[in-house]
Amino acid sequence: MGQIVVSMQSNIGEVFSGRRKRRRSTDSTASQEERDRAQLEAKSPKKKKLLTTTQYIYKALFKEQKNSDVAVMALDKVWHLHKVYLSQSPYFYSMFNGSWKEAQQNFVNIKILDDRITADSLDAVFGSMYSDEIEIEPKDVIPVLATATLFHLDGIIDKCAEVMVDSIDAETAIQYYEAACQYGVLSVKKSTFQWFQINLLSIYNKHPNLLRHISIDLMTLLTASHDLYVMQTEFSLYTLLRTWMFLQLHPHYDPDDPVQRAEAQKTQERLVNAGVETHTPSVDVVQWTYFASRMEERSFLATPEGQPYVPVFQKLRTQYLTNHYMDLKIIFNDNIIPKEWLFKHIHSHWDALLRIDHGQEDASPQQLDNEEFFENCMRCGRLLLEPGYQKWRWTGFNYGMDLILIMDSRRLNIRRHHRHEHERVLSLQTKRKFMIRTTVTSINAQRQAVFTQTSEITTLSLEKNEEVSLMVLDPKLVHPLLISINMLVVMPPNQSFKEIVPQSEESTLSAAAIPISEIGASCERSLTPASADDSAVCVSSDSATSTSSSPSLGLRPAGRFSWQRGSTALTSDGEALCRDVAC
Repeated sequence: MGQIVVSMQSNIGEVFSGRRKRRRSTDSTASQEERDRAQLEAKSPKKKKLLTTTQYIYKALFKEQKNSDVAVMALDKVWHLHKVYLSQSPYFYSMFNGSWKEAQQNFVNIKILDDRITADSLDAVFGSMYSDEIEIEPKDVIPVLATATLFHLDGIIDKCAEVMVDSIDAETAIQYYEAACQYGVLSVKKSTFQWFQINLLSIYNKHPNLLRHISIDLMTLLTASHDLYVMQTEFSLYTLLRTWMFLQLHPHYDPDDPVQRAEAQKTQERLVNAGVETHTPSVDVVQWTYFASRMEERSFLATPEGQPYVPVFQKLRTQYLTNHYMDLKIIFNDNIIPKEWLFKHIHSHWDALLRIDHGQEDASPQQLDNEEFFENCMRCGRLLLEPGYQKWRWTGFNYGMDLILIMDSRRLNIRRHHRHEHERVLSLQTKRKFMIRTTVTSINAQRQAVFTQTSEITTLSLEKNEEVSLMVLDPKLVHPLLISINMLVVMPPNQSFKEIVPQSEESTLSAAAIPISEIGASCERSLTPASADDSAVCVSSDSATSTSSSPSLGLRPAGRFSWQRGSTALTSDGEALCRDVAC
């Protein structure tokens, strides 16, 4: 037994000993192979990554300017280039291959007439002809676009357009739009105009030094657009236009300057102490003073200074500026818009209201084509930052209809709200018809439209307190959301009278200056009531024995309107103060 155990131990030892020998042999072989490979690599030549052909051409021919056969001079800088590469541009191809004298010369002097073109943009565009790529930063894109347009390089123009569309924001939109118009880049023009439609009222009212650079032509197009997101109502657009016009007329006025801001605050305090109600923030009081202190009877648009801005205000939906007391008060006091326009709107509103109350079917909008609807519809808008249940209305008398918008989950509804305690100012008609179109847009951090959902123009007939759905939101719409409503409640009246800006409004004022109760009475009798509190007829502020008045509006000394009841009109001291602080 002991011999068997000894024998087994001996065999096991031999087995493990053999394994160790094989392992040492294998390790030794692997080490030898690694040493041989290392020696082989040391003897073989080192591989170096060579420049690509394009990189070599760009470096040797453009950067180092080797073997140049033509020198190009522009903006006092000379590039030693090659005709074969420059001929990629139709501009140079016709120069070198036609009957031009430059075809036989090795020096070309290009006179640059476009101020947007720079030496850096020329360098970038010349270099792109020696390479298959070009890097364009947003800050350089307009000079590069101008240069590419000069040389008719469509590929670079398309690349510039991509960069511009991707980088539209409040700082770049105006410059991009102007450049797109100048160089005929339709995609950029369309994209920037859409950006303005979405952001004009929500962004530029906070950036006056950007607002002032919007051209009259662009502002006219935006004011006319039915796709403009008007936040909140048409009066918001009016106040923006008033600010914009003032800033254009006073290019050196800077509302962001602390000194001027402090002076505006003092001006407002002085006006308040003088009993003048401005109904405007202190930052806007300077422009308010400028328009309110004009001692002219005619509207500002009728003056030489205001004439260039007439097309913009003709496109403003002025018929929706007369349905709120405070709005109308401010507009009359500004005296920017001709009073003849406003009186005609008030007349048409009253006529429509009477026809609605009488049950006339022709008072409600019907059988209108899309063009007529878009030209006359009311524009209202709202920004929804967060999801959830929300409801709102836009202020103003809306022909006896109290319409409430309701956002509930992913559905936008409209309700004809009718409460018995308000029946005296609400339409008693069982059903009311109106036309409406809804647009909802989701925006990104640059306030660019990510996704837009638009409904068709719909005619609704709502009973009292009836609620219907306007739109079920697409899942692609994510907050923040911009809501835009186009709505028409009554048949639109003829507004051809806006084609004319009266140069004198004496005839209009003389008709409005006689109260209805005094028509046919003796002109010798005093028209002034015993007390301003005894009548809604207001008297002019300069004399207690004025011989003219208006049923609801008082005449200021120079024919301007002021409002007596419920507020303090401008006194002579207040007017003098306005003249002192006017720009």
